Amino acid sequence: MYLGVMDGIELLHLGRRLVKIAEAAIPANASFHALPVSVRAVMIDVFEHPGTSIQEIIQRTGYPQSHVSASVTRLREGGVFITTTDPKDRRRTLVRASPDVPARAQRFSVPVDDAVAAAVGAGNAAEVLAALETLARHLGG
Repeated sequence: MYLGVMDGIELLHLGRRLVKIAEAAIPANASFHALPVSVRAVMIDVFEHPGTSIQEIIQRTGYPQSHVSASVTRLREGGVFITTTDPKDRRRTLVRASPDVPARAQRFSVPVDDAVAAAVGAGNAAEVLAALETLARHLGG
């Protein structure tokens, strides 16, 4: 049980470390690694929320409209996204994954066990994985 007091900076550092572990779990040959982290965040958000609007992506990611729009354009031009005009509000653009992007790539569903063990040591991996499961249960989407 954690009894210390974690501040926002410590939590931010922990979050960044967890992102690095997650990235290490994704195969190196995935084009995912060639994208800037902020573009990856937009991509993952759209994969998790298909048919979403630019404004909704902005709200969930916290990135400015200019960055989200540029990322969506980049990923659309790369064949990752398809954009359409919202039939209910023609001013809105809706974004979803291209059917050419396999469902397995959209989930990046790869085991993290080895990456966690490499980061914390094999002897600590089970405890850390259990803690991650707890976090996912409470904070996962």
